[in-house]
Amino acid sequence: MKKKRMSQGVLYVLLMLVTAAFAMPLVWTLTSSLKSEKDILHYPPKWIPESLTFENYAVVLEKFSFLHWMVNSLIIAIISTFFVLIFNSLAAYALARLDFKGRGLLFALIVSMLFIPIQIDIIPLFLFFSYIHLTDTYWALILPTMANVTGVYLLRQFFASIPKEIEESARIDGCNDFRIWLQIILPLSKPVLSAVAIITFVSSWNNFLWPLIATNTDNSKTLPVGMAQFMSAHAGASGSAPEYGMTLAASVMAILPTLIVFFILQKHFVRAITSSGVKG
Repeated sequence: MKKKRMSQGVLYVLLMLVTAAFAMPLVWTLTSSLKSEKDILHYPPKWIPESLTFENYAVVLEKFSFLHWMVNSLIIAIISTFFVLIFNSLAAYALARLDFKGRGLLFALIVSMLFIPIQIDIIPLFLFFSYIHLTDTYWALILPTMANVTGVYLLRQFFASIPKEIEESARIDGCNDFRIWLQIILPLSKPVLSAVAIITFVSSWNNFLWPLIATNTDNSKTLPVGMAQFMSAHAGASGSAPEYGMTLAASVMAILPTLIVFFILQKHFVRAITSSGVKG
């Protein structure tokens, strides 16, 4: 019993050290965003600023279309997440609960797409959306995300773990496949749906390469692209050293939505990831 407690204590200490290592960059970013440029460059570094200032945040909001880029990213991330949950759960239901010829092969082909880098699809995607005149629009950024291989895999694995007796009882009561998916499978799958929502939202929010190619105006430009282009343009035009305070303040505001989404859905996240790989 004593050895077990000691091992648990060592494990907790290791977890605290790992947590601190991951938290330090975030804490440094937050505290430094509230410093003046002189305090940020001070050596040795000071974790706690001598005087707090929100000037960096004010400059970012005044000089750049930051709020507009953030709204664009929020709209795209929310709509993408909604469509991914709908279409991926439909595909996962068919792969997990319906018995049809070639189901296993189809699932293997879908999972194999995880090994295909997005860079291979960039040129065909751009040519396609240019042909249908949808470049520089929200739809050019939303439609390519609707088929999410990771989401299909996680949902399929979770759906396969649900006892078939529940489905059979529903069929006896006259439910068709659509009602079983909507009224039985989805309510039982809140943990994995939350996990897929987090993964999709964060992935869409942080997406840089495709929005960089597909957008060229502030009308649909996302936050990562806007900040990368306009911050570099500002530094080049001024001819001065990089302004770290503005960059850190923008970074803090940029990560807030993803943190909010994660903290809202985090109670389901670990359970979903664990249970999704148990059966299937």
